[in-house]
Amino acid sequence: MTTGSMTLARRLFLSGCMLTKTTEFAARRLGAGFFLPALFVLRYANMGGIDPDLFAGQLAQARSFTDDRWCAYWDEIAATQVAAADRALRELADPSAPTVRGLLDADDQATVTALGALLAPASPILADHGPQATTDAIERIAREKADGGRAATERLAATAKAVDALVKAITYFQVSAFPGGSPARMRAYTTSRRLFGLLAASLTPGLSGSIERIAVPVDGDIVQGYAAFPAGTRQCPVVLATNGLEGTAQELLIPLLKYRDTGMGIVAMERPGTYAYRRPMSATSERIYHQVIEHLAGHPRVDAERIGMVGVSFGGYWSARMAATNPRLRCAVACGAPTHRTFQPAGSVGIPEIIVQALHTTTGATNLLSLARKLRTLSLRGLYERITIPLLVINGDHDTLVSTHDSVELAQQAPAAILRLYPDDDHCAMGHYNEWLDRCQTWLQDHLTADATEQP
Repeated sequence: MTTGSMTLARRLFLSGCMLTKTTEFAARRLGAGFFLPALFVLRYANMGGIDPDLFAGQLAQARSFTDDRWCAYWDEIAATQVAAADRALRELADPSAPTVRGLLDADDQATVTALGALLAPASPILADHGPQATTDAIERIAREKADGGRAATERLAATAKAVDALVKAITYFQVSAFPGGSPARMRAYTTSRRLFGLLAASLTPGLSGSIERIAVPVDGDIVQGYAAFPAGTRQCPVVLATNGLEGTAQELLIPLLKYRDTGMGIVAMERPGTYAYRRPMSATSERIYHQVIEHLAGHPRVDAERIGMVGVSFGGYWSARMAATNPRLRCAVACGAPTHRTFQPAGSVGIPEIIVQALHTTTGATNLLSLARKLRTLSLRGLYERITIPLLVINGDHDTLVSTHDSVELAQQAPAAILRLYPDDDHCAMGHYNEWLDRCQTWLQDHLTADATEQP
């Protein structure tokens, strides 16, 4: 699945370590980061508002992928952010008030509600500005937003610091969970999801609109995610967003909060085969998306004639596939989507062992030959011409994880597609993340809300 600017020598070395199962041995000398996708740092730095250089330095200290070392290392960093959130909370309430640490020790809804109420005033700061790399930046934004004197400003700054630390804890626990498939990683995933449940509880009272959990039973699994709707009770256009190989609903939803006043709802769900799903992913997993879309079409807040879809990385694959097969979709966005070449044998040179293991877990493959067969069955080449709805295809022009040519081919063959390749950028154009998010939202508004009439 590697292409682009990665040198042939490095690709062959990565494949050699994968085939001989010596990645762990090599990682103890070269560092785990050497065996991770090039966008790994930028991806999680964006998610948590972490300085990329700081995160790169933290990654450089990770020297193992084993559960006991990888997870323990990142869990400890995440715990420092939980402690930072609690320190900020102690500035806001009586020392006996609930803490984030206490929530992790005992998952109690009353604690979630109490903490959510404390954090709610800073929700607009997170939604409008995202997490920040420095406390100075948080304090500056709090001064701009505070409605009152010094005491009010200091209180809002403390609240914003707690929310910011919470987002960073969510992010670091998700790094610990990467790429899933083992007990310690699943515990980290569960912790990240529980913390996001707390964050979501603070967002609804603090923002216009509402955020609600969704749970859709499908074929013995339960699709879990979050739905964010504009203020009011009227029906609105909705965009279904889905993640990549080991992404999460929280990673999708946090950066989309700033678009909450566009008149569109957002539903974030995790891709089949990841984390909490029991069944592996295959071409037949499209049934899951069909049933989720039908569930949304019956939701009282959803305008069933105005449903769009956005997918990132492997989620982009599903967005493109559903654009070809689901008649309810009005438009779709596919960012960094593998579609055909990525699934062929030549596309496998340079895949790190940790990604191969994730693909085994996701697809249920038992060996490399089985994995190759399962991936080939995912090809979308025969479906391109069936994508007749508007399709926005996004990627970097030097994707080192999947074939950039997949994006080009998809845009060329789908009748109503347009292509945006960002120059000198990698998988999913993470170097232009905010730019393409803005472009994507404008494009979705044009296709979903331009001629919308409000429904009672």
